[in-house]
Amino acid sequence: MKETYHPTPIDTNQIELTAEIKEIVERLAENVHDNWAKERIEDGWTYGQMRDDTLKQNPCLVPYDELEESEKKYDRKIVEEVIKTLVAFGYQIS
Repeated sequence: MKETYHPTPIDTNQIELTAEIKEIVERLAENVHDNWAKERIEDGWTYGQMRDDTLKQNPCLVPYDELEESEKKYDRKIVEEVIKTLVAFGYQIS
């Protein structure tokens, strides 16, 4: 029997991103979305008003600026956490 999974991500709560870095988060989030969408489209997915795994339809297969704010927030969070993790590892972003 497998043990219960206990995720232990790097603690980035104390890391503050500069205003300059925050400005690029939106552009990077758009790129994350575009990469995700490109992969789905290449796998045969199309736009659909509701997600349907059988029909391979997803309402998020639209340009980033047409996404619901909750979806944009998800992409931004991924980008922010990656940047904060790099800083936690000691890298400098300039």
